[in-house]
Amino acid sequence: MRLHVFVAMPFGVKPDGNGNPIDFDQIYASLIRPALEDAGLEVLRADEEQGAGDIRADMFQELLMADLVVADLTLDNPNVWYELGVRHALRARGVILVQGPRASQPFDIYTDRKLRYHLQDGVPDPATLAADRKALAEMAKSTLKAWHGRKISPVYALLPNLEEPAWHRLRVGNALEYWEQYQEWATRIEVARNASRPEDILVLADEAPATALRVEAHLKAGEALRRMRHFHFALEQFDLALEFAPDHRQAQCQRGFCLRRLGRFDEARAVYKRLVEVDPEDGSAWDLLGRIDKEEWTAAWRLAGSSPDQMRSDAAYEEALLREAIRSCSTAFRLCPEHYPSGIRAVLLMHLYRDLTGDPRYEAEAAAMAGGVAWAANCEKDGDKLYWAKSNLGDLAVLTGDPAGVRTAFQEAIAQADGDWLALEATRSRLALFAALKFRPANVEVALATIDRAMARLKPPAETWQPTKVFLFSGHMIDAPGRTAPRFPAEQEPVAAAAIAAALDAHGAGPGDLAFAQGASGGDLLFAEACLARGVRFQMLLPFPEPDFIEASVLPASNGEAWRQRYLALRDQLALPIRIMPEALGPLPRDREGRDMNAYERCNQWLLYSALTQGLSRVRFICLWNGGGGDGAGGTAHMVNEVKRRTGQVTWLDTRKLWPAG
Repeated sequence: MRLHVFVAMPFGVKPDGNGNPIDFDQIYASLIRPALEDAGLEVLRADEEQGAGDIRADMFQELLMADLVVADLTLDNPNVWYELGVRHALRARGVILVQGPRASQPFDIYTDRKLRYHLQDGVPDPATLAADRKALAEMAKSTLKAWHGRKISPVYALLPNLEEPAWHRLRVGNALEYWEQYQEWATRIEVARNASRPEDILVLADEAPATALRVEAHLKAGEALRRMRHFHFALEQFDLALEFAPDHRQAQCQRGFCLRRLGRFDEARAVYKRLVEVDPEDGSAWDLLGRIDKEEWTAAWRLAGSSPDQMRSDAAYEEALLREAIRSCSTAFRLCPEHYPSGIRAVLLMHLYRDLTGDPRYEAEAAAMAGGVAWAANCEKDGDKLYWAKSNLGDLAVLTGDPAGVRTAFQEAIAQADGDWLALEATRSRLALFAALKFRPANVEVALATIDRAMARLKPPAETWQPTKVFLFSGHMIDAPGRTAPRFPAEQEPVAAAAIAAALDAHGAGPGDLAFAQGASGGDLLFAEACLARGVRFQMLLPFPEPDFIEASVLPASNGEAWRQRYLALRDQLALPIRIMPEALGPLPRDREGRDMNAYERCNQWLLYSALTQGLSRVRFICLWNGGGGDGAGGTAHMVNEVKRRTGQVTWLDTRKLWPAG
C-alpha cells in the first residue's frame, strides 16, 4: 500500500520576477515526480486528476487525505499559497516546501525548512538534477518518518490545543471516490469475517483503497481478526494503525486487549497505564487496567499442580496485586456507574480479599457498591447484554445470598443465554475460580451445578480441525517450448518430483497436515500430487478464474495438454474446494495510473497468509527454485522473500544442484 503525495505547484510556463520563463511542467516531470516516486510514493498533481467532477472538491479532498503535500514556492502563485493554507488548516504535519531560485523569501515561511533546487534556462539544471532528485526523495522519506514529531503547520504549532478534524467527517462535496472505495473494501472485510477467512482479511488489509483511511482500515481488519481470536495478526493491524496515529485511543485499547490475550501482561499493563495517565477520568481505561490487574493476580496463584490450599495461600500472599485490581475496578465504576461489570468485579475482589486475608478494610465499601451495581445491572435494556447482566447478578448472589437464591439467579441468567454454550462456559470458568479458592463453597457448588445442567442440554460448538503441520509451496513451471534460457526442462520432471517427495517425507507429511499452492504445470502440480499420495489435505488457490489460469499457467508448458489432464485429474480428487482470488478478494487493486497490481504477487500473499493463519509454528515452506529473480513480480523469488521475512523457515530445492544448468 503506497503512501500518497499531492503536489501543489504552478502549471505550464510562467515568468519569474525578472520576466524569465520557468517551465514548471518540466520541473514536475523530470525532478519532482521522479524524486517522489523514488521515495516509494504515489504522486498526483491537480491537472492529472482524470475523473469528471468539481476540480475544487477534488483538490480539497487531496489536501485533506494526502499523506504528504509538496508545495512549490518558486513563484508567489496565489493558487499554491491558497492550497498550502488549506493544508496547514486541516493537517498539523505532512508538508514539504520546495523552491527554485528566487530573490527573497516570503515572511510567513521565512524560517521554514525548504528544499532548494537548481534551474538553468528555466528547467532543472542537468548538472545538479540527480543530486536534487536524491535530496527531495530523502526529504520526503524523513518527513514521513518524523510524522509524529514537531508540528509543521503554523496553525497547529501556535494553537497547541487545536485538534485535527476526524477524516471520516470531512467528505468534501461530490469527491466521494475515496469513501466509495473504502465502503466496498469494508464490505469485503465483513464478508471475510463472517466466512471465518482471516487470510482474506490480511490480504485486504494490505490493500486499503485510500492510504489516508488506513487507520480506519487497519482498525477494521484488526477488530475482525480479534473477534476471530487471531490475536497475533490482530495485534499487527493495531500496530500499523498506531504507526500513523499513535494517540488513537481505540487502537491502543485493542492493542492492549490482544497483548493480554497473548499473555503479554506487562506490555498490556503499560498500554492501559498510559491511557489512564493521559486521561485519569477515563473510566473505560481504568476498567481495562482492572481486567489486566485481576488476570495478573490470578496468574500468580493459579498454577498447574497446586492444591486448593496452596492456591489459597498463594492468592493471599499476592495481596498487593489483588489490591491493585480492586483499586482499578472500583475507580472504573465510580467514574462510569453505568459500567456495572467493573463494579461487580470490584465487589467480588473485595469479598475475596476479606476471605483470603481476614482484613475487613473493604467491607463497608463492598456493601455500598453492591447495591449500586445491582441496580445498574437490573436496568440493563440491551438484549445482547441481558445474559451478562443476569449472570453478574448471579455472582452477587454467590456473595450475599443462600443456595436457593443463587440457583434462582443463575436460572434467570440461563433463560437469557439463548442456548449460547460459549457464554455459559465463560460463566462457568469464572465460577471455577471461586471453587479453586474454596470461596463460598456451598453457593459456588449450587451455581456450578445449575450452569452444568444447562450446558448438558446443549451441544458444544464443533471443534475446528487444526492441522499438525502446514506446507506451503512455490516453484518453477515446466519450460514452455523454445524457452531461451532453460529453467525447468520437461525431462527433469522425475528429478523434481523425487526431490519434492523427499522434502515432504523429511518433514513427516501425513494425513494430519494441510498444504497450500497454486496449480501450475511443473512444481505446483508435482507438489499437490505428492501431498495427496501422503494423505495431506491440499488447498489450491488460483489468481484467475480456472479457465484463464489453465490458459496462462498450465497449457504453455511443453506437452501442455498432458499437464491439463493431470490438473483436471488432481482437481477431481481434492476434498477442499478450489478458491478463486477474484471471487474471494474482488478485483485487483489499481494505482492512480489505472495499473493493476500483479495477480501472481497478490496470490502469493494470499497463499502465505492462508498458511500463516493456521499457526506460525506449523508452517513449512518448500520451494523448487534456481535462485534467480524469475520472469517478473509474483514468482518464486517473491514468495521466498516473503516467507523469510515472516518465518525464515524455507526448504530450498535448488534446481542448479538438482540438474545441470538449472
